[in-house]
Amino acid sequence: MHVTTFTTSIDDRYFEDYVPGAAYECGSIAVEKREILEFANRFDPQPLHTDEEAAEKSVFGGIIASGWHTASLMMRLFVEHYLSRVASLSSPGVDELRWLKPVRPGDELFLRVTVMETIRSRSKPDRGVVRSFIEVRNQHDEIVMTMKALNLLGCRSIP
Repeated sequence: MHVTTFTTSIDDRYFEDYVPGAAYECGSIAVEKREILEFANRFDPQPLHTDEEAAEKSVFGGIIASGWHTASLMMRLFVEHYLSRVASLSSPGVDELRWLKPVRPGDELFLRVTVMETIRSRSKPDRGVVRSFIEVRNQHDEIVMTMKALNLLGCRSIP
């Protein structure tokens, strides 16, 4: 798959700048054990995320990040590198969120986002929906999470 570069900065990116079929590499983020434990203790207190001894005995053989933590790390990269800072209006949701491989302390996660389709609103032509396919990969180029995101974005121009 060919990786594209946006022709506009994130501070000047509008609906029209998201081209169906274009794929973008969107930075990386380190996964830290301390953050896995803090997140899990607060939001997903299952032993495989919070208790090292129990996690060692699990099918994963050690602490793994909560899928929701992985989604949060993805969101950080998505906002920092892909989603417009000037035209993002909201998100009506996500579809087909999948956690495919465990994320472990010390992993480095990379984000790839492909624009699936863009649909300009007929009733409100100053905005449109961008549907994106998101892949989160680790340092071994293994896909650890995927999802399809919907984002409502303002348009640069109105027809």
